[in-house]
Parts: sequence; C-alpha cells; structure tokens
Amino acid sequence: MIRKILAMIILPIFILACGEDSKIKKIQEDKFLFGTYITITVYNKDENFAKEAMEAAFNEIERIDNKYNSKVKGSVIEKLNSGTVKRVTLDDEGVYLIKSLKDVYDLSNGYYDVTIGPLIDVWNFGEKERADVPSYTEIQEALKRVDFSKVILEGNDLFYAQEGIEVDTGSFLKGYAVEKAKGVLRDKGIESAFITSISSIETLNKKPDGSNWKIGIENPQDPSKLLGIVELDNQGMGVSGDYQTYIEIGDKRYHHILSKSTGYPITGKKMVVVISDDAFLSDMYSTAFFTMHIEDILKFAEKNNLEVLIVDNNMNITRTEGLKFEYISK
Repeated sequence: MIRKILAMIILPIFILACGEDSKIKKIQEDKFLFGTYITITVYNKDENFAKEAMEAAFNEIERIDNKYNSKVKGSVIEKLNSGTVKRVTLDDEGVYLIKSLKDVYDLSNGYYDVTIGPLIDVWNFGEKERADVPSYTEIQEALKRVDFSKVILEGNDLFYAQEGIEVDTGSFLKGYAVEKAKGVLRDKGIESAFITSISSIETLNKKPDGSNWKIGIENPQDPSKLLGIVELDNQGMGVSGDYQTYIEIGDKRYHHILSKSTGYPITGKKMVVVISDDAFLSDMYSTAFFTMHIEDILKFAEKNNLEVLIVDNNMNITRTEGLKFEYISK
C-alpha cells in the first residue's frame, strides 16, 4: 500500500483564538499548487485589500512552481532533467537556489542530495505498488545516478556533468515559494498572516491579538493525535517525518527519506521539526537533519539561531532550549 499525507501534517490551532476585535476579519483562501493545497490566511479590516494581497502571493507561488518545479513540464529544472537542453543560464534567483542547496549538501556531508530521484523511483513512491523490496542490483544501479557534486554551477550557467543526473525539487522548492509569498504579503501592507503547504509553514508577524501563532504537531506514531504545540513569531517551519509518504511491502513499512549509503529508508528518527526566520531554510534543514547525528544537529542549530525538535524511533524527544513547545502526549 502506498500512502501519501495530503492533509496538513502540521495543524494550525490559531483559529480558536485570534483576538476579540470584531473589526478585524479573517480572510482565507487555498489553491492547488505544487501538487497540494496551499492555504493563505490573512487578518485585516479590509477584505478586498486582503484578497488582492493574497492573490499576489498566490501568483508568486505559481510563478516559482512553473519556473523551477522539476515535475512541471517546461520549467528550468525539467528541461535539464529531460535533456531538452544541456545547459541553462540562471538569473540571480536560480543561482541563489542552487548555492543554497550546495550549502546544505555540504552541511550534511553529502547526504542531503536533491539528485536522489532515481533511488526514489526504484522504491516506487508513486501510484504503482511494488510486490517486493528493491534488489541490491536495482539499488546500486540507481545510486550511480545520485550525486549532487555532478550538478555544476559555472557563473550563472547550470549543467549536469554526468548522464542521468536529475535534480528533484520536492524537498525545498515549496518552502522557498511559501517564504517568497510571505514577502509579497508584507510588501502589500499585510501585518498578520499565516501560510501553510502541508510540511511548510510561514507566519507574518504575530496573531492580531499580539500573541504567538500556536501550531499543533502531529504525533508521528499516530498522526490522528497531537504530539504537542509549538509557537511561531514571524517565523517559518519545516517538518519531515517517516509517516508522511511510505509504502508497505509484506508486513513492513518503508518511508521515503532514503539513505545514499544504503539505498534504504533512513533509520533512527521519526520526525524532525525546524523553525527559523526562513521557511526555505527550514524546509531543507528538516530533511537534511534526518541524515545527521543529533549532536551535530544541535550544535549547528545553536550556531545558526534555529529551533529544532527531533523524535527518534523510540519516541524520545530532543529539542533546542529556546523552542517554545508544549508537550501533549506520545
């Protein structure tokens, strides 16, 4: 059985208490982008003003989706992946994205690798179900085409130095789009807003009543329950978990966050939550941290002003001291 979580894996509970000022309205819309529903909630006295700002934010998300998404035909990355072109010239935005990916690749000692697509395809995390686990030969053949060091940026020119290399934007581009959408809302004069796209969240300032946004975190062992509540204040959050997308072969479950060294799902962690000033970084880090030792994660988080929550396979919770987290249940 293949399962993909299409509902929100992070549950905003701010709707329950958003202030008593009846003049401030809650305006909420969602659109299907990046293969999922992205929801923007704005608080403002002028509904028309809010809707205009939200439309501009959605347009920005759609622009990024069409321009870079590896699954969108005609995008910059899809053209390279498909071989339609051998080299593309990026603008400053594209260069920033690729350089950011390289930074996180280096941070994880190469284990956060956005060329992991061939290995994901072997496991069939899609519509077609496998009857058995991939063979050693299948995994080794796929791993020959997993190597971000073969993604070459020369000035503004991007190309692949090896046949069969492809960039998969799934682990980072949605977070970047959410972050950019927040900037659009801010530039349009919106002072209080919330954006969510399943595993990525951004908040613009605080709630209308001046309090922090409260976000319910699903229990990775039982997603129908909450593990706890975190607070955000003008921050972005990324979540990666072993329960989000998985397949079942026989009586065993295999999740989609795969190890480059073994070709199998990474063990040791069930969920990683990262909170920072940028949803793009939070999105990348939440996946990268899945591949890293907890001690190294905490050291990096302390140096880079990140808040992190890690749940291991035994449901033990490790978190940074500054994280505002209210534990509910395991």
